[in-house]
Amino acid sequence: MTKGSNFWVIGGEFGSMNFHKLVEGSAQVKGPFKSRKEAEDCWREVSEENRHKAGVRFSIVEEPARVMA
Repeated sequence: MTKGSNFWVIGGEFGSMNFHKLVEGSAQVKGPFKSRKEAEDCWREVSEENRHKAGVRFSIVEEPARVMA
């Protein structure tokens, strides 16, 4: 686990199978999660809910840790 980082699950339905542009209104953002494990659990859940939709994809992203000045 990276200290100070947050993890997010992002995605939605894409307009084509090249996965470059989301269908308007389909974007989803879940989080923040304090650990990658929590984000992975969420990712598995939303991926399973949408597995019958070939154009839906979700990813886990890590927010950079903030440097305190």
